[in-house]
Amino acid sequence: MTLLNTTEIMALIPNRYPIIYIDTVESLVPGEEVVAIKNVTINEQFMRGYRPDSPQMPNTLMIEALAQTASILILKSPEFFGKTAYLGAAKNVLFHQTVRPGDQIVFTVKLTKKKENMGVVQTNATVNGQMVCEAELTFVVAPRDDLLGKK
Repeated sequence: MTLLNTTEIMALIPNRYPIIYIDTVESLVPGEEVVAIKNVTINEQFMRGYRPDSPQMPNTLMIEALAQTASILILKSPEFFGKTAYLGAAKNVLFHQTVRPGDQIVFTVKLTKKKENMGVVQTNATVNGQMVCEAELTFVVAPRDDLLGKK
């Protein structure tokens, strides 16, 4: 069951085409966990330039998709309401297999630590129940203007 569609996701995070990598949010428990979906197609902009003889989703974009999913969780958590999340670090990143056109990626993000201005999440991405990527991501959370030098 779809909880948030692409339009609703774009209302939460600033990403737009061609750099939005989440199609739907399937479940969300604010302050705890979010599950999102990405349907990978051959028509993705990145498929033309990244290994054109062997189309696949670049690993860096997999981390970006996990970060976008994590942003939704953080921004829907009550203690971070009305703020913006910025990726600060990626640790313990592992890539297990290649994601190809036709794959449906399930992103699962769990909030493991939270402080006044930061959050740490444990993430994973699976295709057909098989782990393709996992990482620990750290976010800085602040009013948007504070991080842009405006007060």
